[in-house]
Amino acid sequence: MALDAPGDMMGLEPLVWLEATGALLLGLVLGFVHFGTLASVSEDYLAGRTTRALTVHFLRMAVMVAVLFGLVKLGAIPLLAGALGIVIARAVVLRRTRREP
Repeated sequence: MALDAPGDMMGLEPLVWLEATGALLLGLVLGFVHFGTLASVSEDYLAGRTTRALTVHFLRMAVMVAVLFGLVKLGAIPLLAGALGIVIARAVVLRRTRREP
């Protein structure tokens, strides 16, 4: 992190901001997919399709872990931006499902 120029985006290099923006978008997409498929997994469990439900459930978790691990490798700012995207997507999905009768 270079602190050379006083007006240089709060002291962070532009690449960090690009990574953070990409991580936020990735987190949004991941969150929408992860929480969006939760209803279908629940329906599978209730319908007795346990094998399919477990497969999708473990796939959801594996993708989440892999993406978050990748963001950890990029650093704290991309990890926090990705996590923020996931939290925002969760709130949107929950709000959308609560409105349905």
